Amino acid sequence: MRSFRTLDDIWVSGKRVLVRVDLNVPFSEGKVSDTSRIESIAPTLLELANKGARVIALSHFGRPKGRVTPAMSLKPVVPHLSTALGGCEIAFGADCIGAEARRVVDSLNAGDFALLENTRFHAGEERNDGAFAAALAELGELYVNDAFSASHRAHASTTGLALLLPAAAGRLMAGELAALESVLLTPERPVMAVVGGAKVSTKIDLLTNLVERVDVLAIGGAMANTFLHADGINIGASLAEKDLRATVDTISAKAKETGCRLLLPSDGVVAREFVSGADSKIYTIDAIPEDGMILDLGPGTVAEIKKAIQGAQTLVWNGPLGAFEIPPFDAATSTTARTAAEATKAGGLLSVAGGGDTVAALHNAGVTADFSYVSMAGGAFFEWLEGKTLPGVEALKD
Repeated sequence: MRSFRTLDDIWVSGKRVLVRVDLNVPFSEGKVSDTSRIESIAPTLLELANKGARVIALSHFGRPKGRVTPAMSLKPVVPHLSTALGGCEIAFGADCIGAEARRVVDSLNAGDFALLENTRFHAGEERNDGAFAAALAELGELYVNDAFSASHRAHASTTGLALLLPAAAGRLMAGELAALESVLLTPERPVMAVVGGAKVSTKIDLLTNLVERVDVLAIGGAMANTFLHADGINIGASLAEKDLRATVDTISAKAKETGCRLLLPSDGVVAREFVSGADSKIYTIDAIPEDGMILDLGPGTVAEIKKAIQGAQTLVWNGPLGAFEIPPFDAATSTTARTAAEATKAGGLLSVAGGGDTVAALHNAGVTADFSYVSMAGGAFFEWLEGKTLPGVEALKD
């Protein structure tokens, strides 16, 4: 059960509403190259405007380290945000506090939009400085956090503001929290997790938390090689963190203790070089050649994962299962993604995925829209899966 307010619980008509969004979007040749994050916040901003609010968006961009850095201005985002809002005019403030910000806010009428400059141009943002948070709060009467992706940071615009103004979660934030709670806190069982990527060392907390919460944990990517090596299996020239045997043994022991089935590779796609179109061959795990690199899961392993997904009620996925950026080593990731998508569309599976490489892999497989929920929150999604408390979420709680 949620313990925070949403847009359904606050009266916004005529109010100045500060909305923390995430416009930290990728740029290429001076233009936004992926507008997904911008489009994802549009429903909250439009709903507030349609209810008569004066909507004031706050966001960070890049890492200017408390200094005004023109290359990290949010001004180039304005046309893209306007497009996402159906062509609405957006007033831009050259600062997020002070006289300039106040001038822009005071010019707004009910239903109007404003975007204020990069909050990280002020050192007080990342320090969660009380005076900076108070200066932001002076501009609004209500606070809405719609930036789950930034809520793992205890910054002034994600945490401090929520303690100074009546606060609520936006539609994107509320949807993200509902999806995550449904896969780890109140899931329909059996629960399965698919975790891939290159390094166990970056996902120790994640794996430790998941083996206590899920029924099946499938491990792929180069991190699976580390598990295989710890089990005494020869992995040839495959990438692995061979010094993490004790860590892997601890995770494996915890899985056994909690009854979590670890699904490790039984075969792999092996090549001598890591290039597109490289000659490759399928080997069982006990027959990897000394000069061979495991670059993807083999069909036998994929079949095992497919069977586990088809028997699950809930699935959470983070990380690709092979070197998906280079064909043909994207096969396992794409096949598994399509299996999960089909089970979701059939109504038998709740599927939630997230993480930068994961989102890219699902796009590559053409199934992003078929998952129950795909998070673009990056680090916040990852820390939630690790079982960590997110300051921006905690600050919203009643």
